[in-house]
Parts: sequence; C-alpha cells; structure tokens
Amino acid sequence: MKAFKRFAFRLGLALSMTATQSLAVLAQSPMLPSRALPVLEPQPPEPDNAPVDSRYKLGAGDLVRLDMFDVPELTFEPRYTVLLDGTLNLPWIGGISVQGLTLAQASEQLKERYKKYVQNPVITVSLIAPRPLKVGIIGAVNRPGSYIVNTIGSEITQSSLSQRSTAESGSQWPTVSKAIQTAGGIAQLANIREIEVRRPQTDGTTEKIKVDLWKYLQAGELSQDIPLQDGDTIFVPAATAIDPTQANQVALSNFSPEQIQVNVVGEVTRPGGVAVRPNSTLMQAVLAAGGITPGRGNRAKVELVRLLPDGKVDRREFKFDVTRGLDENSNPAIHQNDVIIVNRSSTAKVSDLLGSIVSPITGAFGLLRLLIGN
Repeated sequence: MKAFKRFAFRLGLALSMTATQSLAVLAQSPMLPSRALPVLEPQPPEPDNAPVDSRYKLGAGDLVRLDMFDVPELTFEPRYTVLLDGTLNLPWIGGISVQGLTLAQASEQLKERYKKYVQNPVITVSLIAPRPLKVGIIGAVNRPGSYIVNTIGSEITQSSLSQRSTAESGSQWPTVSKAIQTAGGIAQLANIREIEVRRPQTDGTTEKIKVDLWKYLQAGELSQDIPLQDGDTIFVPAATAIDPTQANQVALSNFSPEQIQVNVVGEVTRPGGVAVRPNSTLMQAVLAAGGITPGRGNRAKVELVRLLPDGKVDRREFKFDVTRGLDENSNPAIHQNDVIIVNRSSTAKVSDLLGSIVSPITGAFGLLRLLIGN
C-alpha cells in the first residue's frame, strides 16, 4: 500500500512538471493569427495624372473643401469660404492667405503650415462653388461694360478644373463667347479674328491672350474659346472691312445677337422701331416695317442714316428694289440703331401741299355756312 502511494505521488509530480514546462513554452511562442478578417490600413490617394489647372486662382467668395489623409484627430468643416481678405480660417493654424493661389499652390501652402503638427501631411483642396467672375467687355460689342458672370456650381478638384476648362467649357465655365453674349453680342463691324483677353497678373503685369473666334466658328477649335478668370478684360476690335459672306456666317453664330433694332420712318405702313436679324439688308428692314406706303412713298429715294464710331454721320441714298441681294452699293446690311427714311413721292408732296392750302379754306367755308344757317 505504501509502495502504491509513493508511485502515485511520483506520477503526479511528473505530470505537474510536464504541464508547467508546456505552459512556459506556450507563453514564449507567438500568438496564432486570428480568424477574423484582417483590418486594411487606408492608403493615400494616388496622384492624379491630369495636369493641375493653373488658370483659376482663389479669391474672396470661393467655397472650398479641405481633406487631410489619415489624421482622425483633425476634423475639417464640410466647407470653407475664402474671406474678403483672401484668407481661410482653419483649425490648428488659424488664418492663412490663399488669395491669388491655384488649387495646387493652396494645397502646398497648407501642407507647409500643417507640417508643424502632422508628419508628412497629405492635403487636397477642392473648389465646391467658384465665386462669380467680374469681367470687362469693351470694343465692338453692343453693350460694352463691366459684367458679373456666374460660374458652375458643382464641385471642382485640381484635376477636374482643367478637364472642364477644355472638354466642357462651352456649357460649364464662362468663356469668351459666353461673355460676349452677355454683352449683347458682337457688333457687325467686329473683328473676331483678333480678340484680346487682358489678364492681370499677381506681379502687376498684364498678360495678353489672342483669341481667334473665326477659327472657333469655322474649324471648331474649342481652344480658341478660352475660359475666363476674375478680372479679365475682353477687347473686341473693329474691322475696317468685312467680307459679306463672312459677315453672314458670323451673324448666324451664337456670339451674335439674335436681333438688332433699327428705326424705319417716313412713308411706310408701320413706322417706328423694327427688330430684324443681324446682317439683314436695307430692303428687308423696310419690308419688316410693312413696306412702302402705296402711292406715297418714293421708291427711288430711301435713305440710310448711320452714326459712325468717330461721331460722324454717314448718310446714303438707295433705290428700293426687293429683287436685289446683299450688296454694299445697292442693298447694304444694316447695323444696330440705323435709321431708314422713306421719303415722300412727288405726287404725295403735291397732294399734301394742296391739302394744306385747301384745308383752311374748307374750314372757313364750313364756319361761314354754319353762321349763315343760324
């Protein structure tokens, strides 16, 4: 019995030592991987290969969004407005000026400031809503002056801005042709081949960009219809002479006004202001006023009166002939605010003269009959 107890005691001791050694080995061994799905670390956004647009520069009124990668303790507002002094008021760094900076330059500026608090910060700046652009339009347009041109309202990033400027600028971003439309369209003597966009630079100089809308009209060169920036001035020079065929094509374009106003007075059915299509002829304007009054209008003397840009008055006479086509010598194209005078015929003059003489006599005779009758 004693032998059995000694055997049991030794067996238990051996098993205890074995278990202790096994636990020690397990404690020193690496933990087995969990069955749970691995947690993927967020990766920084891949750089966009699209060129950063260097034309749009931030200014007061722009609505922007800021994103910083992998800094959960820093929370940006959904949007920030560039203040009147051209600054953004941001957490941790306070006010920072972005006036006159592109989206890429603003991102770099913020990156430098946040380096004091974040190691290797990755920051993107997106333009949510651009400010309205203030541009000047001068020269051969119908309503020259200063204009506020609204921009697109959807979000723009550093890359998408350049893509919109080229592929979608005709319908999304204010361009030269859109601004000209806002100013009432080009005048009929406009030289659309040598339009100039004057763009102020941050160093005080002015960049002059040549625009040829004739190439845009004829060959579809969208690059000619460039996007505008705040502070641009568009100068449309006047042409010394325009080919009639070219003038007709320009008149049908979307940067010409839909209608022009002229005044037709004298012996026409409906004298007064008349709205006609650009590049309409003298004869078409007379017909738009109801045509010459039968028996009273002088078809051999239709006058065209035009105020020239230098203040002089150009006055010419033409014969009314609806069979004539566009011809500067016999049936010229009319311009905005032209005055057309249809003179009286000789018969009408004699009739009016006799009427002016006979009318007082008739009136006196009637008065005399009234007195005698009473």
